Amino acid sequence: MEFPGITAGGGFAGTGGESSSFKYGYFNEIVDSVEMVLGNGDIITASDKENPDLFHGASGAVGSLGITTLLEIQLMQAKQYVKVTYYPTRSIPEAIAKIRAEIENPELDYVDGILYSKEHGVVVTGCLTDDIPDSAQVQRFSDADDPWYYLHVKEKTLGSLQPIAEYIPLSEYLFRYDRGGFWVGASAFEYFKFPFNHFTRRFLDDFLHTRMLYRALHASEQSRNYIVQDLALPFSTAEKFIDYTVDSFGIWPLWLCPLRQSRLPTLHPHFPETEADGQTLKPMLNVGLWGFGPAQHDKFVAKNLELERKLREFRGMKWLYAHTYYEEDEFWDLFDRRWYDGLRRKYKAESLPSVWHKVKVDPNAQKQAIDGSWGSWALQFWPLGGLWGIRKAIESGEYLTARNSTWKRRDGFSSSR
Repeated sequence: MEFPGITAGGGFAGTGGESSSFKYGYFNEIVDSVEMVLGNGDIITASDKENPDLFHGASGAVGSLGITTLLEIQLMQAKQYVKVTYYPTRSIPEAIAKIRAEIENPELDYVDGILYSKEHGVVVTGCLTDDIPDSAQVQRFSDADDPWYYLHVKEKTLGSLQPIAEYIPLSEYLFRYDRGGFWVGASAFEYFKFPFNHFTRRFLDDFLHTRMLYRALHASEQSRNYIVQDLALPFSTAEKFIDYTVDSFGIWPLWLCPLRQSRLPTLHPHFPETEADGQTLKPMLNVGLWGFGPAQHDKFVAKNLELERKLREFRGMKWLYAHTYYEEDEFWDLFDRRWYDGLRRKYKAESLPSVWHKVKVDPNAQKQAIDGSWGSWALQFWPLGGLWGIRKAIESGEYLTARNSTWKRRDGFSSSR
């Protein structure tokens, strides 16, 4: 959960994964218990000891088994810094192999990667620490004058073949992708045909944090032709799938995040291949694919359908927060419907929308909504959609939340140097 706007309840009900997920699994793996309101109004507690089937099944069920109102989560002792090491790679298979090797290192707390092109990738590892050398420079990313994280890593590694280490305050590491929304913020500059440089990013900083970016993206209705997909695959097929996305979408950068699987059955991405012990599920590699798709609605839908077919071909699964076009039978080919329906019956959830009904995009209804609404029709035309999105984002006041976030303070624990 790399963004400060993602809630604990959302992380449990959805699929929450980030650079520590190779070690701890999805977010639900650090939840000890939840309080839920069931479809009939009953309030119950679910944990490994009390209603354990609901506790396991509700994670990833997007609220279709009940509404989570309280969570008890595990904490660990924080440290002041993360020592990150950037490992430059010069090919897609090299990057995948490096991630696969690094997740076997028990000393690491974080592992992820960024592919900038076929010839330039970076695998990033992190270790929590309170101790840094006196000569070490502390790098931050939260201030308007700071670099965007992904651009900083690109610049540091572009001409290097050797690992590069630096120290980042813990809170700055955890939310390192907030400014720029990974790199989705660069698309706003592309949309408005506006110069993209340090000065313009600094000047427009209030608009370029994740809450503002996604508020504007949805209000502008540009999300209807913007690819936002997280796609988890076996390591063995990840390279061929990435080759497909490069050829078919041409979107760069790509985010790589290794994931420890949840036990089956589950509504999280999964595949049932085990390690040599016959019990431990093999890790998966998530590919973050975020960028402009076809502007024309029918072509955009066709491209998403093609993506879903290819993902199945390579034994991968998408995270269910994104545009999902599977027909109902196709969807339940991916998940254990008997298990899920049994939970729905047992816990009085049959009056609630099912997980498929909640995540399914109806292309025909979408098109009718666009054609039947003057406002939606008008937002298709540049730059009306973008300007409307900016207006609604400003009216939301989300920029004040980013401005006043206490995790960015530089006079306390997170910034002693």
